[in-house]
Amino acid sequence: MTKYESEIKTISSSEEVVFGILGDLNNLGKLKDKEVIAEKLKILDYDNDSCLLEVDGIGKVGFRIIEREAYKTIKFESFHLPVQMNAWVQLKQIAENDTKMKLTFAAELPTMVKMMLNNKLEKGINMLADFFEQYLNTQLNK
Repeated sequence: MTKYESEIKTISSSEEVVFGILGDLNNLGKLKDKEVIAEKLKILDYDNDSCLLEVDGIGKVGFRIIEREAYKTIKFESFHLPVQMNAWVQLKQIAENDTKMKLTFAAELPTMVKMMLNNKLEKGINMLADFFEQYLNTQLNK
């Protein structure tokens, strides 16, 4: 299994608040019209535990929350993909209003696919982490 980890990001809020936002996929509705999101993906459907996205250059990708460890970890599994992929968000509160966040993707990628997508996946996970950091810090510090 190949793992891709984001850089560690800082969210200016408690891990409880960050977990509450990221652990409820209904919050994707607030992102549908964000220009940064619209350029790369389209949010097709979502509910509390799952979402269906159309990703530029890949097609339809679905994620379902399979586990929540309160205020620490949110684990996802993929659907609508030809390969099995899991993802998780890890949170750790360092101080009041100082939570560290890291994203991880793990996938069983055939060698040829890995060679073709390796750089895109490495960049993609960091772009997603950057987006969450900026979005959450903007929304939570209004």
